[in-house]
Amino acid sequence: MNTGPARGMRDFLPEDVRRRQYVIGVIADVYQRYGFEPLETPAVENLETLQGKYGEEGDRLIFKILKRGEGAETGQADLALRYDLTVPLARVVAEYRARLPKFFKRYQVQPVWRADRPQKGRFREFYQCDVDAIGSRSMVVEAELLAAAADVFLELGFADFRIVVNHRGLLNAILSQAGVAGDDRGAALVIMDKLDKIGANGVREEMRAKGFRDEVAGTLLSQLGAEAPADWLERPGDGLNEEGRAAMQELRGIFSLSKGTSAGPHLDLDRALARGLSYYTGSIFEVRVPDLAGSLGGGGRYDNLIGMFSGDSVPACGISLGLERILVVMGERNMFPPALLATPADVMVAVWNEGQIADLLSLAATLRSAGLRVEMYPEADKIGKQFKYASARNIPFVAVIGDEELANGTVAVKNMKTGEQAAHARAAVAAHIKSVISG
Repeated sequence: MNTGPARGMRDFLPEDVRRRQYVIGVIADVYQRYGFEPLETPAVENLETLQGKYGEEGDRLIFKILKRGEGAETGQADLALRYDLTVPLARVVAEYRARLPKFFKRYQVQPVWRADRPQKGRFREFYQCDVDAIGSRSMVVEAELLAAAADVFLELGFADFRIVVNHRGLLNAILSQAGVAGDDRGAALVIMDKLDKIGANGVREEMRAKGFRDEVAGTLLSQLGAEAPADWLERPGDGLNEEGRAAMQELRGIFSLSKGTSAGPHLDLDRALARGLSYYTGSIFEVRVPDLAGSLGGGGRYDNLIGMFSGDSVPACGISLGLERILVVMGERNMFPPALLATPADVMVAVWNEGQIADLLSLAATLRSAGLRVEMYPEADKIGKQFKYASARNIPFVAVIGDEELANGTVAVKNMKTGEQAAHARAAVAAHIKSVISG
């Protein structure tokens, strides 16, 4: 029998989980400092909740769940695994609007599922770390979200990340210039969003396959593919329609408000950034690092999504960080704190003989109450084997109560790194170990 996980899914062993918990802890701590509150939603949503929110390409990646019981024979689906955290948030806001504050700020860290083709850094089950602000159209929202994301990456140890920003209104204006009709804009944006992955020739080929004239691809590549001059946002926007000029004004606001925040030094304009999801209505952004094909996170403004559920116009903006890609890059760069990966415990309590086990469990409890992580060797064994086990587990200290220690009321503590062993009063063992750990 194949004991591996399903394709695109993964098991997480203890070291993997510690890494994940470390990153999630940093993310949650930063978001809470910005006043965001935690939220969780079910893994399963009604299929109608998800369909039609992600565009044609996104809808094909929804993991559908077939009807059960009497409806099983139909082969039809009525439920689906959560595709992202944004659409469930929109549903929650529509459902509980009267109970939520006027400006609802939430963060959410949960798994999502996509029926995608697995490849390096891309899985069928993965975690998203979302932060969203509901209820305001002010560019202060974007500035705060980008600053929070920047703080996360700075605290994780990233120095070379860039946050690239664009605006769907600007893209719509350029698409209008290129003669792309409204119904075709979503497909064109999905293709343009792949520019950094498939290159200009790949964009032309996909545009041609979708039925766009070669002139359309040429116009879009010339307008969006060229690097924007440093003062481009300060220009009047000649040739753009009213939507495009309004988008430029909002982009100016984001850059101006971000100057005094942690995001300011990392912010760039990228006119080619499209973000393929169809629900974006305004500003859009991605977080990038030089040695990764793709982004470490992205998001934008989606002022119409909640209204699809509630019928009311509720402004909203958010950013999602890709936990899996963050972990991959941090692992490749050796960015995790050594102490995090080195050991599952600070000290192991050795078992000299079966008659002492109750007393040794009491010692372990005392050390834990002092704040130490303690592993208890589960059975009596030769002390050499126990030292070897602790060494293999990278546990830095072993506590032993032999006949001499028992007679003297002491505990022998062996430092597994130096090999030194010394007896300490039982009440002083925790303080000794903590002082050595802290340096």
